[in-house]
Amino acid sequence: MSGGALTGLRVIDCTRVLGGPFCTQWLGDHGAEVIKIEPPTGDETRGWGPPFEEGSAAYFRGVNRSKKGITLDLSSAEGQDALLSLLETADIMVENFKTGTLEKWGIGHDVLSAKFPQLIHCRISGFGADGPYGGLPGYDAIVQAQAGLMSVNGTPESGPLRLGIPIVDIATGISAAFGIMSAVYERTKSGKGQFVEASLYDVACSLLHPHAANYFMGGKEPSLTGNAHPNIVPYDMFEAGDKQVFIGTGNDRQFQRLCKTIGAAELAEDPRFATNATRKENTDALRTLLEEQLKQFRAEDICEKLMAAGVPAGPVNGIAAVFDNEHTKHREMLVEFDNYRGTGNPVKLSRTPAQINRKPPKFGEHNDEILGKPALAEQTD
Repeated sequence: MSGGALTGLRVIDCTRVLGGPFCTQWLGDHGAEVIKIEPPTGDETRGWGPPFEEGSAAYFRGVNRSKKGITLDLSSAEGQDALLSLLETADIMVENFKTGTLEKWGIGHDVLSAKFPQLIHCRISGFGADGPYGGLPGYDAIVQAQAGLMSVNGTPESGPLRLGIPIVDIATGISAAFGIMSAVYERTKSGKGQFVEASLYDVACSLLHPHAANYFMGGKEPSLTGNAHPNIVPYDMFEAGDKQVFIGTGNDRQFQRLCKTIGAAELAEDPRFATNATRKENTDALRTLLEEQLKQFRAEDICEKLMAAGVPAGPVNGIAAVFDNEHTKHREMLVEFDNYRGTGNPVKLSRTPAQINRKPPKFGEHNDEILGKPALAEQTD
């Protein structure tokens, strides 16, 4: 098998926590050589446990495979010299330092771009470098709140809720990877690198569809939606006989198939439910009637029947069930090797697929190989 699609690219990863490491893990999965630089204290997520394995928390290990790991004190002249040496053969540098930090050290973008004109320099930040919030620190949950995501997530009973995963951090990592690869492609034409910026706030704003689109057109402030879709009915979670299922009908034909499959074909003929617009007006009544029928079925059974009929439906599964699922395994979304278990890479390339075969590095594991000296924490006087 040939190398991954990004084989030949060298990435210097100065990021920590989540958005940046998620971005560089994807680049590494697809063949780029990624060298992760940690400060003498390490990436703080190494300690974000339990659980722990091989000295690091699951949080760290979940987003730092496919990388080599070294330690440098970039606030020191020696560390900065080592970084500049690494950048001489690098294509990409990704960092998430607080705005102004590299400039304070004398190695800001202006300096780097002059010294390495082909370098693609990506910065991931909370709010970007400019504007009223420019340079301010940001964490995923804070930005979920500030950028409106929490305002549409939850129910009147619960109030606004953050999403159960750090969706803004993850989406920012993916956005950064897209920006980096866009710059890599543009460099093939211009021969020049450029500065790529991805901020949590900007990405969170971009995730507000369809609520933002509805607001722009209708002028109405979106409200908490719970599990229901703001535009489509039925598109929600329902109680089946043994557990919840989620059913989504995107058009009238799918709704008719739903009704027929659950033994309530007459509902599709009811004027109250004939179109999406009328179903939207009569959501509560329709929900009651659908759940009366759905409770006669086991969740797995009715979802299988609905999917066979062309109606998107799925049981509400827990994490254990997901990774025990044969489809998850078939799609290689569970990877296991050398005492490492993790989620697979979802981007499938036909000729140059992702190759996940390097575990997350131990602290300073590749210092000898890359720097010719042991990890800072291991050095002795």
